[in-house]
Amino acid sequence: FSHPDIYDMDELRRTAESNLRNELVRLEGIADVRLLGQETKEVIIETNQYILEAYGLTSSSITNRIEEYNRNISSGSITEMGTKYIVKGISEFNSLNDIKNVIVAYRLPPDESEDIQSSPINDKVPVFLKDIADIRFENKIPDNIVHINRSRSMALAVYKETNYNTVKAVGEFTKALEAVKKNLPGYELTIIQNQGDFIINAISEVQQTLLYGIILAVIILFVFLRRIGTIAIISAAIPISIVAAFNLMYFNGLTLNIMTLGGLALGAGMLVDNAIVVMENIFRNMEEGNTVTEASVLGTSQVSGAIIASTLTTIVVFLPIVYLHGSAGELFKEQAWTVAFSLLSSLVVAILFIPMLSSRLLKRGTVHQERNVSIRFSFYGGFLEKALKIKWLIILMTVLMVAGAVLLIPYVGSEFIPKTDSNEFSIDIKLPEGTELYRTESTVSGLEEEISYIFGDNIQTLYSLSGYTDISGIMNETFLDENTASIKLILKKEYKVETDSIFAALNTLLSGIPDIEANIMQEQTALEATIGTESTPLIVEVLGEDLDVVQDLTEKVKENALKCVELYNIETSFDKGRPQIDIILDPVRAGVNNVNIETVNSQLEAALLGEESGQWDNEGELMDITIKMPRMSVSDVDDIIITSGNNKVILSSIADVKLSRAPTSIIRQNQVRTGRVTANIHGDTPLNKVVNKLNVKLKDINFPPKYKVQISGEEQQRKEAFENLKFALILSLILVYMVLASQFESLIHPFTIILSIPLAIVGAIAVFFILGKSLNIMAFIGIIMLVGIAVNDSIILVDAINRLKREGYSRNEAIIMAGQRRIRPIIMTSLTTILALLPLTVGFGEGAALRSPLAYAVIGGLVTATLLTLVVIPCVYAVMDMLSDAVSLKKKQ
Repeated sequence: FSHPDIYDMDELRRTAESNLRNELVRLEGIADVRLLGQETKEVIIETNQYILEAYGLTSSSITNRIEEYNRNISSGSITEMGTKYIVKGISEFNSLNDIKNVIVAYRLPPDESEDIQSSPINDKVPVFLKDIADIRFENKIPDNIVHINRSRSMALAVYKETNYNTVKAVGEFTKALEAVKKNLPGYELTIIQNQGDFIINAISEVQQTLLYGIILAVIILFVFLRRIGTIAIISAAIPISIVAAFNLMYFNGLTLNIMTLGGLALGAGMLVDNAIVVMENIFRNMEEGNTVTEASVLGTSQVSGAIIASTLTTIVVFLPIVYLHGSAGELFKEQAWTVAFSLLSSLVVAILFIPMLSSRLLKRGTVHQERNVSIRFSFYGGFLEKALKIKWLIILMTVLMVAGAVLLIPYVGSEFIPKTDSNEFSIDIKLPEGTELYRTESTVSGLEEEISYIFGDNIQTLYSLSGYTDISGIMNETFLDENTASIKLILKKEYKVETDSIFAALNTLLSGIPDIEANIMQEQTALEATIGTESTPLIVEVLGEDLDVVQDLTEKVKENALKCVELYNIETSFDKGRPQIDIILDPVRAGVNNVNIETVNSQLEAALLGEESGQWDNEGELMDITIKMPRMSVSDVDDIIITSGNNKVILSSIADVKLSRAPTSIIRQNQVRTGRVTANIHGDTPLNKVVNKLNVKLKDINFPPKYKVQISGEEQQRKEAFENLKFALILSLILVYMVLASQFESLIHPFTIILSIPLAIVGAIAVFFILGKSLNIMAFIGIIMLVGIAVNDSIILVDAINRLKREGYSRNEAIIMAGQRRIRPIIMTSLTTILALLPLTVGFGEGAALRSPLAYAVIGGLVTATLLTLVVIPCVYAVMDMLSDAVSLKKKQ
């Protein structure tokens, strides 16, 4: 918020408060609007201790005189003729001259020699405040200073109510802001950050992704079936399932947001899986001579058990996610519910709706047309027959492949959340402790000039905040003082330059400034900030009892951390703090003069910070009145006069004045003294690799008993999230096995089916290794999803083999025949899921980088799971069935 012709920040503040804040804070959904960069006028009464000494005055006595003149006092009431009058004594300042003309003392005329105390007051000359002090309006020193595009301005931080919809709140705020703009001609309002835009853009991008996924799934159906009527029946399962899922979401209190829409996008390809299996089996029964109605009923009943099992296995893997604690649980809970609801809806649609439509819309002749034009895999039966002859070799090669994938995991690396590409950058700056605000602002102004020179017209907005703020999300928590600042650089979207080159340019600029610590970050999205990390990615803590030992160990940790080239901005909690002046009172000298530390402290505070003398109601706004002394240098502190009763002494005569530095911070964790080392990480090096390298170097340090070192920060969050997700993965495997065991009424065949999960994980790890990406919590959620999805193809295949065996076919005949019958629905269901997820991997919108690792994991896993299921699972089934028969035969004997 700024005006090109207004440079007085108090005048700008008045406008912002009366015309902006007071109007906007009344809006529904807006909890608070706070001002940044504001200044407030006050009345300064500047004098010095020598003038006060000459008139026998102190700042406290002046304060008392001002407060006596600036009061409203109730004096009772008078009742006359039935009317009661309140008597009120009014003595208020109406102008600055009234303050100047306050009488603070009396003195004799220059030619009188009589003692002033014994002279009648009528013989004395009044001493006015203006005679002993300079009285003026002046702006208070602000807590922080804001620049927008290198011009001094103000900023407003707008907060919504906790449970209010963000998009709705932003919409109402934007409308109100447009109305306010019309009433403020000439004023410039620039939106720096808008979480509502992020949400709207992200939802729009997810909606597009969902639509593209559905279209690609329908295209796959057309490629395989090539019949519009059949495709229409199966495609109808998608919108019906989604609408049905909306009802379940509504009653569960879910809203349409990034995660729930992301869940629908993830499930879009799976919504037709059940419908495809049912329709395929209906056609097979019609080929065998059944009527359309008979085929619809019989075909659905034959596969209902398999699709119920496959759907339940996919749903149960989300149960552990729903009940996860921490950031992973909060992030994926709604997405898990949404996927579960959509799949449950698709199951009902496949069992009830698809056979009903088929019986009404399909005709007998459609089957023969379908057989002539649809894609068939007649070669698969012969291939499977050959594969069964070398089943042990295939199983051995599969085991080696899984082992190879496990060995790849350390090379892939892991991190907490994926890094995003953005055209927004923030630079947190820290100057030496004790640097005053205006010097910090001057440094920031110089940096802004250099940044403007480097990027020129490609800058959309350049925003900076110098100094302290208690508003969350504005500045890094370790950068909160007068010597700190934050610069936000927003480049135009059409400016296409690699992020590394931007980082290099900014690093080169900052390296030329002495005594500066800087942290350059690519701006996080609102969603990342929600689950984001602490101040720095890496925090190393040293815990122990003796503070000196902890400090020594902390310095050694820092020395070893400096050897890691991936780390920069390495600091400790024991680094030199701000400079301070220690006043050490001598008890003997102070006692002789009847001075204590409280007296010294109060008078020093009045001399250095000024003394509040009440408030003045000026033009409807309360304005502080402050008595101040001239600005002192460090050497002037010795000569401050301390008054105690009738005694007046110089500070240096009763105390020693020394310069020192305050510790940056003293940290306790669980009642244990803690030293902390913080560091940032260069480039895209996976966090766990940096941590492993640092751990190797920390082994060189000999920690005494009862002293230990631990790594926290983002690494701690990563470990906690991964531990939770590992638990969820193991629980998902158990739940899937339990569902399969109850469905197949066997312990052997569910084990065969569940072996497809390692085959899926092979593909997931391979994708991240090939693409050079790190595993993160998003990818881990994708792997957990694979536990439920990857077994679906195996369930369809094993269920068909079991049915054929029960009909009297031999083991190999049943395997080959079931494979021939189920290969098309298996490939179709896998391809619809893969292609429906494909838009998530190539999204360029808000939050796309957060969703893509999940899609990569599922796609990579499904590719290998599908291909290997068609080859490996039949071989494993044959082996397991042989073992089962051998066990049964042995029991009979």
